[in-house]
Amino acid sequence: MAGKVTFDRVRKIAVQFPGLEASTSYGAPSWRIDGQMVACKAVNKSAEPNSLVVRIDFDQRDALIAEAPDTFYITDHYVNYPSVLVRLSHINDDVLRDLLGAALKFVSSRNKKKGSKPAAKGSKKRA
Repeated sequence: MAGKVTFDRVRKIAVQFPGLEASTSYGAPSWRIDGQMVACKAVNKSAEPNSLVVRIDFDQRDALIAEAPDTFYITDHYVNYPSVLVRLSHINDDVLRDLLGAALKFVSSRNKKKGSKPAAKGSKKRA
């Protein structure tokens, strides 16, 4: 059953994850780990209003869209990024919590594989 998830609910769930910090990207709410974006409000005009961009691998994205196309989607702007768009009006807290956990794991594992250093303060990566 879909919940009434808002960006305030996303914020409350996101801050429960150790190391996940509230930030902004392009003036919109975002959440980062070690300077790397995990999720943010979708601000590109191709995204539907009240959508969240969550970073996950391409296989997970395809599976989510196939499983629940009313909840998860992608647009041409985001297709080359390892991420999925989420219609917040179609997701509940539990699914959002699981998705953010998977995104956190994905971003953290990419950082370890690349041996990356945290991004410089104030740097913005396209989402």
